[in-house]
Formats: sequence, C-alpha cells, structure tokens
Amino acid sequence: MEIITSTFFSPQFFVVAVSTLLCLLLALLAVRSTKSPKTTDGTGADASAKKKPCNCSCSCNGVVGNNHLESAESDMLEIERSTLVAPAPAVVVERGSGASMMEQLVPEITTHALSYLDYPSLCRLSMTNSLMRKAANDDNAWKALYHKDFTWEQDSVMPVHGWKAYYAATRAIVNVNAEFFNIIRERSLPAMGHFWLNADYVKCIHASGELFSGYNSVIQSWQLAFNWEQGVDFQVQDVKARVLTDMAWVTMKTYIDIDAGPFNMTNVFEFHNGRWYMVHHHSSVMLIDGEVDQQVVHA
Repeated sequence: MEIITSTFFSPQFFVVAVSTLLCLLLALLAVRSTKSPKTTDGTGADASAKKKPCNCSCSCNGVVGNNHLESAESDMLEIERSTLVAPAPAVVVERGSGASMMEQLVPEITTHALSYLDYPSLCRLSMTNSLMRKAANDDNAWKALYHKDFTWEQDSVMPVHGWKAYYAATRAIVNVNAEFFNIIRERSLPAMGHFWLNADYVKCIHASGELFSGYNSVIQSWQLAFNWEQGVDFQVQDVKARVLTDMAWVTMKTYIDIDAGPFNMTNVFEFHNGRWYMVHHHSSVMLIDGEVDQQVVHA
C-alpha cells in the first residue's frame, strides 16, 4: 500500500493532471466563443440575417465587404456591356454595305438570273418584298422575257410604258388570237359573231382567196365554213404579235391535216370598249419548196 500511494501522488502524475485540466478549460472556452449571442442593430433586426451570400466560389463564407461588392458589380456590368455592345458594329457594317445580295449584284447578272423565271414566277417574285419588287420590275428583265416567250424581233422597239406593260399587252393579244382558233374548233357561230367588230370596214379573206367585206358578209362566210362535214384539226406555230395603243396584228403559220394546207395567216385587232375585236383575217396557202413553181404557174 505504501508503494502504490507514493506512485499515485508522484510529481509526474500531478503535472499530467494539471495539463489535462487546462486543455479541458481551453476547449470549453473555445466552444462558448463560437456560440456568441446574436447582435441586433438599432431597429432590433438581426444583423447577421442581413448578410447575403455572394454566390461566388471564394472562402468568405458568404460575407463580403462593400468595396468587394462594388468591384464585383462593376465587373459584371462591364461583362454585360461587352456581350451586348460588341455585335453592334457588325450589324452597322452590314446595313451600311447593303442588306440584300440582289442589290450588290451587277445589273447584267441580275437580268440573266431573272431570265430563267417564267411570267407567273416573275410576278410572284415582285410581290414578296420591296427589294424583290424592284428587281422583278426591271425593264431589261421583262425585255429578255419578251424575247424568250415571243420573238427576238422588235429589239429596237421602245415601248411607251416599258417592257413589262408591253409584255402584258402582247400576252393578252396572243390569248385573244388563241381564242379565235378555239371558236373554229368548236364551230360556234354566236361566239364568232361576238369575236368580230360589228363594223362595215371589217374584212375576211379565206384560203380560197375569196374576199368578204362588212360584218354581215364576214359572219355568213364563217357560217358556210362551219357547215363543212369534215372536222378541221390544225396546229398554230411561229406566232408573232405587234401591239400598239388600240391596234394589234398577229402573224402565224397554221398546219392543217388536209391537202389544202399549210397556211400563212394574219389577224388584225382593234381595241374598243375595254376589249379586243377582230377586224381583219387573211389566210393564204404557204409556198413550199418543190411546189413553188407549180403554185405560181397555177396562180
């Protein structure tokens, strides 16, 4: 017992006990310091509750000073300005240099490109927007379309209202001329009577060479022609038209499946009361190689 008691109250044991007690006291003080009471401002609100996290990846535990906030906000504003303002010069340059590729093309190239369009497509193109309307209304484009659809003749013609209006007038008279042949196919005498102008100066020369003058005489000649028992089927080719303000004439070649053809034909029209009327029709047998001498001698 004496040995054990002397060991327990030895100086070494006392030093260890004191060190352990000091460590416990320091740990207790550290814990109490971290649990300090909440402080309030003058309004009684929790001061710590007003601290807002900065949403950044720094180690400030959500608390930053006023100087840091101002610098961060200024940096963000600079970034937003750079992203919003930077593309503006490119837009200004594009608008300044011309927004349409069609406007930057050489006029000859534009005309050549539009020449591949037909009449309906060119009209639809002019209804898309103002730039396409300007390109589609180009006079050279309509002149090229006229030569492609009708004839290479009349290149020296200078239409008063431009080539677009001249193209429309030519197409209208060509359609009227096609209606004349539809009436012949249908053998409709009332339609033929409505087709001709009711005037005393109208004339009709059939392929037989007989001349009919005056409205009544002309319509009677067509009545005799429609009374033929044999139907007539023909093809019209090489149609060429010349249109003036109130007069137009059309020349063509007509191939008929009978021994009397083919024929050269000329139709003359006058514009009255908003529509075209036929005033002259001339049909003659076409002279063909090998038959020229014989037909001339026969004549």
